[in-house]
This record gives sequence, structure tokens and C-alpha cells, in this order.
Amino acid sequence: LTYDELQGLTYLQVKGTGIANTCPVVEQGTSNVRELKPGDYKLEKFCMEPTSFTVKEEDAKGREEFVKTKLLTRLTYGLDGMNGSMKINNDGSVEFREDEGLDYAATTVKLPGGEYVPFLFTIKEFDGKGTLDSFSGDFLVPSYRGSTFLDPKGRGGATGYDNAIALPAKADADEIQRLNNKSYTPGKGSAVFSVAKVDTETGEIAGVFESIQPSDTEMGAHPAKDIKITGLWYGQLT
Repeated sequence: LTYDELQGLTYLQVKGTGIANTCPVVEQGTSNVRELKPGDYKLEKFCMEPTSFTVKEEDAKGREEFVKTKLLTRLTYGLDGMNGSMKINNDGSVEFREDEGLDYAATTVKLPGGEYVPFLFTIKEFDGKGTLDSFSGDFLVPSYRGSTFLDPKGRGGATGYDNAIALPAKADADEIQRLNNKSYTPGKGSAVFSVAKVDTETGEIAGVFESIQPSDTEMGAHPAKDIKITGLWYGQLT
């Protein structure tokens, strides 16, 4: 559906259909991205719609590869309502920075072996450079849990027990330090965007993206897994 078609739907027409989790498409326009004139733009109504989630795992031979997963989260994992600034230079180079919006979504996938992998899908504070064919950069991945979160044993960052071990003498043992000492530390991800279609009359722009980011670590209790997310994106240049 185009942006205008989406705006024309009522709440009841959208409810329960999954449409709210999709990005608009650019129906008119051209695939010749060089028709975009150089200048400083504001990218509004920036939307990202994931279509694939894979997680890096080690196979029986010790080789690491991204494996397919089963999505467990309902249709609430898209990012929308974001905005940022985009600069297109005379030489065709591009600079883009995401500023604000609904730029994170709690998501969970399941590995083939049954393990659940929760993560915070995000593009927060993305700062990328390149060309319209491919611009890339890094972004911030906030902690999946807040500082007041308590684990099943009542341990937390800003509140809760310091430790929860049956033998108090082992409370400071090295092997359980990561479990006891909760860490509210943001991670870092990277993403690559490419522009597939533009409409210079409406300012609409759309393309595909691929990002790699860490999963939840339960506030430092276990190592993060690398998650690769691919999908579609859309925005309006003003």
C-alpha cells in the first residue's frame, strides 16, 4: 500500500491485519536515484520493515554462520515515525543521521534447537555515510532490560539482591560474577542502506537495508549473539 492509501484506512480496517507493521511503497517515481538533487534534506516518516531475522551460531564443525529463526513476536516489530537528516553532496556522496522516533522494538526469535533469543531491534542514533547505492554506519543498541529489572533470583542493577547463592561464601566467586553484577551497558550495531526507488515530486524514497546487532545479554549475564536483520525501508524527504 502507498502512504496515501495507508492514511485513508480506518482503525477497524487496520486492526488485526498486520498492516500497521508494514512500510508504505513508492508506486510512482524512478529507480534512477541520481535524479535526487544535491542538498540538505529532512527525512521524515522514516520506516523500517524487517523481513528476515538470522542469528550467528556455531555448527558441529566449529564454523560460524547465520541460521534461520522462527519469529515469536507478534506484528509489532517494525520501526516507524522516525526522522533524521540527510545530506546529498554534489559528488553523489550521502550523509544520514537518525534523530528520533519509534526507533526500537522488543523482538524475540527462536533458534532451530529451541533456544529463545530476545533482542531490541533498533536503529537508534544511526550515523551513516556512502552513496545512494549504499550508505553504511553504526548505531546504538540500548539495553533490553532497564536498571530496575530483577532476574528470577531477585538480582538487579539499581535494586534487588547483590547475590542469590545458597552458599554465602561463594557469593563472590569469579564464575558467577557476571550473574550477580548486572551491567546496564548499551551495545553497538552496524547497518547498510540502499535506495531502490525515489519520487522527486512527492519526496518519497524507499529501498532495502541489512543490519547486524547484538542480542540481549540479560544485563551482562551471558554473551550476546549477533543478529542479522534484513528488510525494507521508506521515508519522505523535505
